Amino acid sequence: MGFADKLTPQEKLRIVQELVPGKQITIAHVIANPDPVLYEKLGLDPAIDYSRSAIGVVTISPAETAIIIADIAMKAAGVEVGFVDRFSGTLIVTGTVSETEAALRALTEYARERLGFEVCEITRT
Repeated sequence: MGFADKLTPQEKLRIVQELVPGKQITIAHVIANPDPVLYEKLGLDPAIDYSRSAIGVVTISPAETAIIIADIAMKAAGVEVGFVDRFSGTLIVTGTVSETEAALRALTEYARERLGFEVCEITRT
């Protein structure tokens, strides 16, 4: 029995959560040479040779903008889109380390310069 189950109807709280998107990229990260199990856990294509690859992870809001940055990433650096979600603003791309870094540089620059977004630093592990 959880905490809310112990409350009387008069004591129960109603919590409203809402997303107020800004124009921002909050995560732009390159995972260089990840363990192959990470590809499997993310549901990425296991037939691709990932021995010299990278995963790029980006979170953007408004969420629909993930579609635009996915297009920018693919055109800029020959990466493959592993996942794009227009509802959460998540983009995952795969490619070589240099392709993935180039894709993230291109999409963050486009978001900053053309769309007027606040953009975080690109990080790498």
